[in-house]
Amino acid sequence: MKNSFKTVALVGLFTDSRVAEPMIRLAGFLAKAGVVVLANADNADALAAQPVDDNALAREADLIIAVGGDGTMLHAAGLVAEVDVPLLGINRGRLGFLADVSPADMLESLEQVLGGNYTSESRLQLEAKVTAADGSEKTALALNDIVLQRRETGRMLDFETRIAGKYVNTHMGDGLIAATPTGSTAYALSCGGPIIQPQLDAIVVVPICPHTLSDRPIVIPANQEIEVKLLAREDTKAEVSVDGHTLGEFGTDDKLVIRESEHRITLLHPPGYDFYEILRSKLHWGRDVRVRQSKE
Repeated sequence: MKNSFKTVALVGLFTDSRVAEPMIRLAGFLAKAGVVVLANADNADALAAQPVDDNALAREADLIIAVGGDGTMLHAAGLVAEVDVPLLGINRGRLGFLADVSPADMLESLEQVLGGNYTSESRLQLEAKVTAADGSEKTALALNDIVLQRRETGRMLDFETRIAGKYVNTHMGDGLIAATPTGSTAYALSCGGPIIQPQLDAIVVVPICPHTLSDRPIVIPANQEIEVKLLAREDTKAEVSVDGHTLGEFGTDDKLVIRESEHRITLLHPPGYDFYEILRSKLHWGRDVRVRQSKE
């Protein structure tokens, strides 16, 4: 990773006024600091930035600032998925587990980052590879999760899982999630999976609406490969998605392999970053229920 940030790219949904306003402020602050500002062609004029194609942002920038929610952060992570360029997230979404800097603090935080006062965090990515019966392959990288799920209103899925070459289970349900520690607070959490501390190299495997209560989430080392095969069932319709984007349909003659990627995502945090404080804030932990009960 580069040690200085002389060129910074801004990424965000500029058509959203809640995003556009902080992006304009950030662009002005960076320009005054002598930093070259990059943005895609649609937003460059409004930001007085140099226009660069999305696919080239990661090659041109020393740092990417994503303004928005975690969806924007995932989009930015896709831009740098195979390039060692760090991300800084300004939260304009709802939960904001990834984009953790508030608009009120963003200029002060950015000043700290530009001055080298920040912490750097390496986040695990997963690689999904779907091999079809004809040998053709589709691959994609995930910062959050890889999901096998039923399509449309088809019946529940029957599928087998193997981990590190060993048979694990035959599942019945709506699908399966393989999530990184980053993704453990996303879809996997809503399906009953545990929260994994981001510094752990681990994968949580979570069944979606399993037919049996004994089919529970498990946590495995990140270096163990997961293999999933769909079993024949009438009206089976399934697909694989990676960080919310469809990789394609998944049939009984296909094979899904999930493994740790050699590429990782680098997140930057200003001084004072506390993962547990974010959990308390977003999940409302640490509140004294006695106070609430006394007011009822």
